[in-house]
Amino acid sequence: MTTTLTPPVTSGPRKLVKRRPSETTRHDRLAALGCAVSATLLTWFVMHLLLESPGWLADLIVAYLLYLAMLYLVTRDRLGKLAASDRIVSTIVVSGALTLLVPLLFLLTYIVIEGAPYLRLGFFTHDMSEVAPTDPVTATGGLHAVVGTLQQTALTLVFVVPLGLLTAIFLNETRSRFRRPVRIMVDAMSGLPSIVAGLFIYAALIIPGIQAGVGLFSYNGLMATLALTMVMLPTVTRTVDVVLRLVPDGLREASLALGASRARTVWSVVLPTARTGVTTAVILGIARVAGETAPLLFTSFGSLAMNANPFSAPQESIPLFIYRFIKQPLENVQQRGYVGALVLILLIFSLFAIARFVGRDRSKRKAKSSKKTLRTQENR
Repeated sequence: MTTTLTPPVTSGPRKLVKRRPSETTRHDRLAALGCAVSATLLTWFVMHLLLESPGWLADLIVAYLLYLAMLYLVTRDRLGKLAASDRIVSTIVVSGALTLLVPLLFLLTYIVIEGAPYLRLGFFTHDMSEVAPTDPVTATGGLHAVVGTLQQTALTLVFVVPLGLLTAIFLNETRSRFRRPVRIMVDAMSGLPSIVAGLFIYAALIIPGIQAGVGLFSYNGLMATLALTMVMLPTVTRTVDVVLRLVPDGLREASLALGASRARTVWSVVLPTARTGVTTAVILGIARVAGETAPLLFTSFGSLAMNANPFSAPQESIPLFIYRFIKQPLENVQQRGYVGALVLILLIFSLFAIARFVGRDRSKRKAKSSKKTLRTQENR
């Protein structure tokens, strides 16, 4: 008869497995789900059975705070303090992103639902000069608004991109004593309300121009461009300023050590390195001014007819088009404003795509092509 001896079971400390704090497993997700259910039930018990809830917003806030507390305690018990702190911060960041994303998606969905059924190709082929208020919404014409928006945005970029780029280079690549006053001025202009820019152009240029009979300084697209330039310039300057700071100093030092001048270093080393960031700055600038309405009310004034000359006579734009029709009492006229809002969103997305395509990073593609060429030569 043989007897099998089993080794004694030792109750020692549990072996810890190394893992990153941000790494999640199935058990982590189940624990988070359990915390969410527990927080919801506890909120319902406290706010509706023990107390009188003031509304759904209070319930949501209490449930969220309880969820964070439960998630921290459960994660700390399972994985430790570091992982618990990381999980709480990640949850808060994701919650903030969702809080911003949900209203944005709701707004986009609402505009698409209201404007898409009435958007026709004729919107891009004629203006509103021969369209009556009682005509169907599908007869809406916005060619004059699209042309005005494109011209005003393009002229604004012509003014802003060189000025913003040169100002950012001055703030980063020089040692002038005027850098601090210029930086303070740029920061102050960043908080300038857009309507103040329109009022400034109206008071400084349009009123004296009309009194003097100078047609260039009257209601036209150029005045709108100048107002939009004041709004867009600080955004582009500050963004490019931040991008240029991210360029490693070693690249500058290497260029200067090889005998290049500072101007040559900026032009051939710094700017090519920061090209993608500069493109992002231009995109942010377009997003800042593409939907502005307030400065245009005092400068371009708007028109129902087509005006392809931004230097003469009032000129329409899509924000003015939306503002003109959305405030009308007739429902079919208001629908024209939603159509214009949908077109504005599509136009901005198109401009973003073009700017991103032009400023894309081509270094990886060049590296792949060079590797492919070397392999071909080696095979030969």
